[in-house]
Formats: sequence, structure tokens, C-alpha cells
Amino acid sequence: MNGELLQAAQSGDAEACEQVVRENSGLIWSIVRRYYGRGVEPEDLYQLGCLGFLKAVRGFDFSYGTCFSTYAVPKIAGEIRRFLRDDGALKVSRSMREKAQLLYSTRETLRHQLHREPLLSELAEATGLEAEEIARVDLASAAPESLQAETEEGLPLEGMLGTDAPEEGMVERIALREAIDRLPEKERMTILFRYFRGMTQEQTARVLKVSQVQISRLEKKGLAHLRESLGE
Repeated sequence: MNGELLQAAQSGDAEACEQVVRENSGLIWSIVRRYYGRGVEPEDLYQLGCLGFLKAVRGFDFSYGTCFSTYAVPKIAGEIRRFLRDDGALKVSRSMREKAQLLYSTRETLRHQLHREPLLSELAEATGLEAEEIARVDLASAAPESLQAETEEGLPLEGMLGTDAPEEGMVERIALREAIDRLPEKERMTILFRYFRGMTQEQTARVLKVSQVQISRLEKKGLAHLRESLGE
């Protein structure tokens, strides 16, 4: 990626924006193809992908030292997934989604008002939710410890999410956690140990009492099943 071109696009140069999209159309299409067969025309998916790509252009920070394409992939996927989720393609229960968004906004409001983390009792009173419900939502939406850890394919698990707004990210994490819970037991344990506890393949192999080669295969299968479940 030409740094000067990217900076020009960030500054709002329309021609630079068009050029940077053209030069990265292959990357955008590579993400779009993951979502074929979801009842949306490929060209419409591509336009959504372009929108996500341009959001990545605007939000990219050169000081992070991150490769732009690594940053852009979850943004492109996130824009498409947001559309599919709103269209009913991602199966997160409406009640869980609403509770997650209510809890997020209420927690932020109370943090601002109290200048500290709100107590569970304060959250329950403000939201009208039972303490058990709050705990359930928090557990489901907890971010994996190794969200940035790369899979064997070289992409972070974060690439399965890719939302911009924190409250939307919470809903996406719920979708991911629910998809993980539906995996076969060994695949589920492998993914949980690898990405939620940050364990290496070797450590996971010792805990599950299998070979590292088997863990590698289980991880690949589990990630493939997650992509299928999440519509990627």
C-alpha cells in the first residue's frame, strides 16, 4: 500500500479514495467471497465491502506499526456482517442483543456519573435486569484473551468479528461465543484454551492429552466450523 496515497485518501481526496479502492479490489473481493450464498448479490456485498474498506482507510493509524491490510480485513468483514446480522443472517437472539446493548450503555453512563466501575447491584437497579442475567451477558460477551493472536492461517480471531462500535462488538462476541458453544467438544476445548486462555498448541495438547499435531487439526476444524456458523 502506497503510504502517500493512503494519507491522501484519509484527508478526503476523492480521486485518491477511488484509486485506493481500485488497487485493493482483490483484497475486498477475497473477503466478499466468504459471504456468497447468503441471499445477497455479490455486487451488493462488494459495495458493503468497499464501505468497510473506506472506514478502515479513515481509521488507520500509521503509528501503530500494523500492516494496513491486517487492519482492513476485519473492517471489511465487519461491514458485511453487520448488514447480514441486521438482515437476520446471524443468529444472536434479539433479547440477548438488546440486553447486551442496554448493559453496555448503562455501564458507560454510570461510569461517567460515579467516576468508577458500577456495582452489580447498581447495574441491576438501573437496567431492571436480574444479577444473574447481567452475569450471563457479561460472560457471553467477554473478549477472548488472545483476540489478536493469529490463527494458523495468519489472520487474528478478531477477523471473525470486525465491528467499529464497542456495543456492536459486544453483540459480535456473543455470536462468536454461542458459535463456539455449538462446536464438538474437542474442537470447543481447543478454541477455548487457545484463544480464551491464551495457551499455546503445546500447552493445549498436554491438557487435552493428545499430540500437538492433533491440536493443530482440531484448531483448523474448529475455526472452519466457526466461519461457517458465523457466515464467513
